[in-house]
Amino acid sequence: MTTDSPGRITTPFGAESTAAEVVAGVDLTGRRAVVTGGSSGIGVETARALAGAGAEVTLAVRDIDAGERIARDIGATTGNTRVRVARLDLADRRSVADFTAAWDGPLDILVNNAGVMFTPELRTPEGWELQFATNHLGHFALATGLHPALAAGDRARVVALSSVGHLRQPVDFDDIDFRRRPFDTRLAYGQSKTADSLFAVEANRRWAVDGITANAVHPGAVLSNLTRHMSQDELDKAIASGYRFKTPQQGAATSVLVATWPGLDGIGGRYFEDCNEARPHREGDAGGVAAHALDPVAAERLWQVSLDMLASAPRA
Repeated sequence: MTTDSPGRITTPFGAESTAAEVVAGVDLTGRRAVVTGGSSGIGVETARALAGAGAEVTLAVRDIDAGERIARDIGATTGNTRVRVARLDLADRRSVADFTAAWDGPLDILVNNAGVMFTPELRTPEGWELQFATNHLGHFALATGLHPALAAGDRARVVALSSVGHLRQPVDFDDIDFRRRPFDTRLAYGQSKTADSLFAVEANRRWAVDGITANAVHPGAVLSNLTRHMSQDELDKAIASGYRFKTPQQGAATSVLVATWPGLDGIGGRYFEDCNEARPHREGDAGGVAAHALDPVAAERLWQVSLDMLASAPRA
């Protein structure tokens, strides 16, 4: 690991590195991991890399049948049969509570990978905008519910998947659920991804005393179920403009690096892309991290707002 001014972390890996490459030589024997959304897209390759390094991996998925198929495939390709499947619907508070209540023993790695993108205007039974509810609130409830297990783990790491989409929108604390302003799915998605990054900032601040570090990552664009709400015309325009899509193995690399790389021991509250800490975003840049996604004041406020939203919602 090296740093450049002002203390930015860089690694030997880059945009084209794969999950298998970044975890090569890392021994995760005896460590336990949870990957949400582990039955599709980069979640599969994240779980495969962790299992390939010897970890016991739980795929937290909505579709148990799909999860079981992926678990068998990962077992066959890695030789690691300690790949488990558990039901988790992040938009369902009861499902999240059931998952955390059923978890037994320590947890060393939590990868908050699952998500939805560019959905139409949809709301949970509580009235929460679906992208914020799934991408942030569900993962917030999951991580806080698993906090005792993470604290019991060995230098546990939490990985929160954000996105370059966070550049579009900070968290609008006055109208998180788009009740006053017209609904815009891209702004809603961007807000949820900013929230994911802010979660990592505040989780790291609160939990570092327990030996837990948390970081946010942008995996890069991958053609997967996540893009199902994009039209073919939108995808064609992105490709024609020169936008580079990663393979699922490349898309999983930054998550796996942040979850496992020894050089990141004790480092948290940061945002990574292309297997390196992101530079501050500048106007005209395609990437980087916006100041609003690392703002400690907003991160602390979001934590309390999230607690309040979950506490005030009617019981299922």
